[in-house]
Amino acid sequence: MAQIATAARPLLKIRKLHKSYGAHEVLKGISLDIHEGEVVSIIGASGSGKSTFLRCLNLMETPTSGFMDFERFAFDYEQGARRQPTPQQLCELRARIGMVFQSYNLWPHMTVLENVIEAPIRVRRMPRRQAVAEAEALLQRIGLYEKRHAYPSKLSGGQQQRVAIVRALAMAPKVMLFDEVTSALDPELVGEVLALIGSLAADGMTMLLVTHEMAFARDVGTRTLFFDGGVIAEDGPPDAIIGAPRSERLRQFLRRVLHQPAALGETA
Repeated sequence: MAQIATAARPLLKIRKLHKSYGAHEVLKGISLDIHEGEVVSIIGASGSGKSTFLRCLNLMETPTSGFMDFERFAFDYEQGARRQPTPQQLCELRARIGMVFQSYNLWPHMTVLENVIEAPIRVRRMPRRQAVAEAEALLQRIGLYEKRHAYPSKLSGGQQQRVAIVRALAMAPKVMLFDEVTSALDPELVGEVLALIGSLAADGMTMLLVTHEMAFARDVGTRTLFFDGGVIAEDGPPDAIIGAPRSERLRQFLRRVLHQPAALGETA
């Protein structure tokens, strides 16, 4: 597990982040600092707010209230403040905070290469020749260069997910968000996607991952958050959170996902 030297200024600062859908409050005041190079795994039961939290970070979901600070962006959703993003700022933010979902979301009518170069050309205004060269280099890195002219339907699930990750990387993001990117894959395909994410971690990419892959979270992550009921119930190094959970609620969760009937963590 990599160790991160905490910088004085966080790359991403979140304060009192709330998100409600009508009367249902999903996020109940999340406050968190993320520093450059951190690999933060987010664990928790279904419905605990993990995916909603990620979607709020790149503003695919609009927070009900709270404050976010990232690079030159600072958005305040508290009543009366109204420092909310313009459409141009939204576009820039989503280019800088890339996101990959459990469904691959590749455009089926485009080849692998066309999927990867579309956003750099349209959003970053990159010359096509440069976009193609950078895309081919990324595809070469993940072993899919020979598939660059294939359509998504001709790829395995693991290959499609790796292309989805490369498509996000082509925008040169500062932070990557992964929302259970292996949950839709057959077990034999999970490893190739995790290997790619692990190589990004080794390169120093700042990442937040919602995952149920506990071994991966422990071995690759620098930090683990346990979400429960819309709050961060535990936050710390992976070995401590996964190996020696403090709360009975986290012990119950880990026993279930690790399929261990014994009282996990009670002797740690």
